[in-house]
Amino acid sequence: MTRRSITWILCIAAIALACGPHAQHGDGDAHASVPNAHEPKASSDTSLAASAKVAVRPGDVKFALQVTNLAPHSVELNFPDGQTHEFVVLDTLGREVWRSSTGKMFTQALQNRNVDENETISFREEWEPRGYHGKYTALAKLRSSNHPVEERVDFVLP
Repeated sequence: MTRRSITWILCIAAIALACGPHAQHGDGDAHASVPNAHEPKASSDTSLAASAKVAVRPGDVKFALQVTNLAPHSVELNFPDGQTHEFVVLDTLGREVWRSSTGKMFTQALQNRNVDENETISFREEWEPRGYHGKYTALAKLRSSNHPVEERVDFVLP
């Protein structure tokens, strides 16, 4: 084998090694992996507790998501962009009726937020359900890439 062939083989091997999968090293705090950062799954993380509420009033519906840190230390939430939460309304067949982010723009910068021990953070949105009546389900999502949370609440529009 010539020196030139060996150089090419070493270069290709170095590129393959650099582009291949890597083990993650950290401080021992496990981070959940999310297949699609825009659709987080409910968290199995016991350091966070979440609750969602829906208040139906004539002409509008108010949504709230509260997330409390139950860990004996602060928890850092990582967000892939400027959108921290999402509320989605589904009809009885599971079809999307409304999404809080529709028509909104978010920064494309990563962001982090520390939640102190026993601290609760809240997110709120409002929807004007003109022409809608019947049973619906609200999905309240914390879009954190390392501590995603999803809560469901059923409600009725008169």
